Amino acid sequence: MVLIVTDDVADAKLLEDTLATARDGPFMTGWVRRLSDAASRLERRGVDIILTDLFLPDSHGLETFDALYKLVPFIPIMMLCNEEDEHLAIEAVQRGAQGFLSKGHFKNTLVPQALRNIIQRKKVEEALFVERERSRVTLESIGDGVLSTDVAGNVTYMNAAAELMTGWSRDEAQSRPVAEVLHLIDGETRQPQRNPVEMVIVHGKALALYANSVLVRRDSYESPIEDSAAPIFDRNGDITGAVVSFHDVSEAKTMAQKMAHLAQHDYLTGLPNRLLFSDRLSQAIAYAKRHATQLAVLFLDLDNFKYINDSLGHAVGDKLLESVACRLVSQVRHSDTVSRMGGDEFVVLVLEDALAEHATITAEKILHALAAPHHLAGHELHITTSIGISVFPADGDDPDALVKNADAAMYHAKKKGKGNYQFFNGAMNALAVERHAIEADLRHAIAGDEFLVYYQPKVDLVSGTVTGAEALVRWIHPEKGMMLPESFIPVAEESGLIVALGKIVLRQACLQAKAWCDQGMQSFTIAVNVSAPEFRDRRFVENLRNVLDETGLEARFLQLDLTESVLMRNVESSSAILHELKQIGVQLALDDFGTGYSSLSYLSQFPIDVLKIDRSFVQSISANIVNVVIGMGMSLGQRVVAEGVETAAQLSFLHANHCTEGQGYLFSAAVPADDFTRLLGRGTVDASGLRQ
Repeated sequence: MVLIVTDDVADAKLLEDTLATARDGPFMTGWVRRLSDAASRLERRGVDIILTDLFLPDSHGLETFDALYKLVPFIPIMMLCNEEDEHLAIEAVQRGAQGFLSKGHFKNTLVPQALRNIIQRKKVEEALFVERERSRVTLESIGDGVLSTDVAGNVTYMNAAAELMTGWSRDEAQSRPVAEVLHLIDGETRQPQRNPVEMVIVHGKALALYANSVLVRRDSYESPIEDSAAPIFDRNGDITGAVVSFHDVSEAKTMAQKMAHLAQHDYLTGLPNRLLFSDRLSQAIAYAKRHATQLAVLFLDLDNFKYINDSLGHAVGDKLLESVACRLVSQVRHSDTVSRMGGDEFVVLVLEDALAEHATITAEKILHALAAPHHLAGHELHITTSIGISVFPADGDDPDALVKNADAAMYHAKKKGKGNYQFFNGAMNALAVERHAIEADLRHAIAGDEFLVYYQPKVDLVSGTVTGAEALVRWIHPEKGMMLPESFIPVAEESGLIVALGKIVLRQACLQAKAWCDQGMQSFTIAVNVSAPEFRDRRFVENLRNVLDETGLEARFLQLDLTESVLMRNVESSSAILHELKQIGVQLALDDFGTGYSSLSYLSQFPIDVLKIDRSFVQSISANIVNVVIGMGMSLGQRVVAEGVETAAQLSFLHANHCTEGQGYLFSAAVPADDFTRLLGRGTVDASGLRQ
């Protein structure tokens, strides 16, 4: 739309008629008389060009142009003037007007054409401006540095990121050689690099920067960079300059280094992981083969770590692992490698002169260092480790064999009583294979319901009445047949499968006890053994409640048997759990009593209902110990049960020492539920077996 600004009615009419009848099509026009009216109309936008008289009722001379140009500097303005005012129109052009039209020539057919050309040119300029502004904002907004040069390699442009990364401002860098502003060196050799702009201009094609390129900022700060350079061509295909884009890769390199470290190191302790250890062991074996030397692999497993982890939480457990890692590193040479294999397992590679004596010294140092108290998060923790040792080449000539055999020796050390070290021998390998097979079969057995619960009666030694039963698990192995607990319970405990197995036994025992209660055995209690991993499991009490709810067994008919060693690991925690169990209503028995290190003061803190005299004291007929246990039970108001009663002499001994309850083969071995039911139906039992 053409806005005509004049107080001359004739001029306005003539311009409107001329533009309305233009050869290339009519123009839309608008006419106002005053500058203020023009300003109001321009606020609504939509004006493509302004034709204005210099002299208006409210404005005179160049101030008319100046006011309009200030208001809309991007809209073309043409001056309307008399011949005598042409000098003013010319000065307006010098100030930014597009030109002027002389009055008296408005009907010229060239007038519409000239206006149309001006409008089109202005639109092209506006489009170019928008595109240029878009490019500028984009370049200023991106994080990459962008720098352009002319064909001589002198800087013509830099964005904000390039200014920041080079330390040069755009004005300071203008026309300077690019090699001075973009100062590059090789990160490895520290030698100057040829600037990519030079090569781009010479070869006329894009290229990436050299690997390990380092940008030296104006203040000498260095940062690794990556990216590329490309030539700029004109319409004729001639090179007019080049553009370089680059970005700082410091964080990416740091992250890559960190990821590479994490790929080969344990996230918690920072020790080499299994992957890096295997690589170092392979290299050590190759070296030992070439130089006819030996090396040793020490496989460590922390004893009873799971109990600490379960009772005090993973945060304390992690702190303990970190403490162990530090102590291990402090006990070996710099040439040796300490690795965390996972969980609470560590491996030590002792290099070169690793004779048996040297491996022994290292193992003893480790045992001594780890045995010292660990003071963590307000706790004083005591832990030992079992160590297995394999030696190259006697125990294997590849990494897998050496680690596997050291692992087998470690399990042998655990069987020897923990807190010791054992060297590998061939027999251990068979034991290790058997153990792993048992663990694998156990997993299938738990999922496949291969377990049965047998029951051994507890008997009143005076009347012969059956007072209860102890639930004892049997594994009906699909290939090996019935397996007794001693052949698989240790593996279940070491592998953590004992928790799942314990739930199976508890549920079966409670279901059977409920059936006996429904048959009228209202004074009958069922005893279930609880291992340390089960007792320390965070959901133990919750799972117990669920089983009682599911089976319908009243809590008073269930007795949980726990050993001294389980309870004494953490007296405060044990006491809290036991009191929670008593609130549920179950009975609590201290199993294998006398074999641990509990004292009367500690026992008084525990809400124990039953003390069970360990079978070793019964079978050895240790009168003093039995009397002490019976006296302790009486003083605490607890029942006393003798385990492992197998002979009439032992029964007489217990009678003489006033022990009134016992269990053992003298009365009955553990039997299936149906056999036990028949036993209950026949009456009481004594040393002669069943009687009416």
